[in-house]
Order: sequence, then structure tokens, then C-alpha cells
Amino acid sequence: MSTDSMCRPSDIVPTSIVVELELTDFDADQRLLAMGGISLLIFTSVGCAGCRFARERLPRFDLEVDRLCWIDAGNNGGLVERYQVFHLPALFVVRDGEFFGGLESRLTATGLNEAVERALGRTAEELP
Repeated sequence: MSTDSMCRPSDIVPTSIVVELELTDFDADQRLLAMGGISLLIFTSVGCAGCRFARERLPRFDLEVDRLCWIDAGNNGGLVERYQVFHLPALFVVRDGEFFGGLESRLTATGLNEAVERALGRTAEELP
């Protein structure tokens, strides 16, 4: 088995049930403002064990979101600073270009779906 630069198996086709995107400092705002529906932003890093778990498992979960937006914290310091990321993985909810804040949840389908629902009950803000 071989791996890519993100230490993910590259010779195995992943089975994801949601759309996955990679966002960067250069395109995150524009893309998030243009996308309708619910986006789950996940800040990760190659050296983080919890991040590797999230990368492997979250795409397989039956999450009540339209897409997973992955952000490499090591390569996108501007987004890390603006979203005030202090731990990894860090998860945030954006719906229809509006920011609903961070999530604190176990990385389980049920826990994440409940946390997303709670977040969407908050007052929306502009993107950081």
C-alpha cells in the first residue's frame, strides 16, 4: 500500500457519502460564501493522530451536512488565525455563507449531528 502527502492510502478508493473539498487561505472565503447548504470545516494536520482518525472516519459517517471542507492547518496559517484554532482537529459550521461557530463533540456520527444541530440554533455571524 502507498500513501499520498497527507498519509492517506492512495491505492484504495475511499468510500465517502458526502462531498469533500480541500480549502486554502486563498480560496476558502470565496468558496464558502458561494456554496449553499451546510459545510463542516475541519482543520487538521498531518502529524495529529486525532486528525488522521477524522480524515479516515468522517467521510464514512452519515452526517447531516452537505460537504466536508478540509483545511490543512500547517499550510493555511491565515485561516488558523482567523478561526482562532487552538487544538486539532477543530470543527466549525457554515451554512449558506454564514458562520455558526465551532463544534465540541466526540468524533461520532451521532455526536457530530447533534453538535451541528445545536450550532445551527445559534445566531449566525459573518465568516471570520
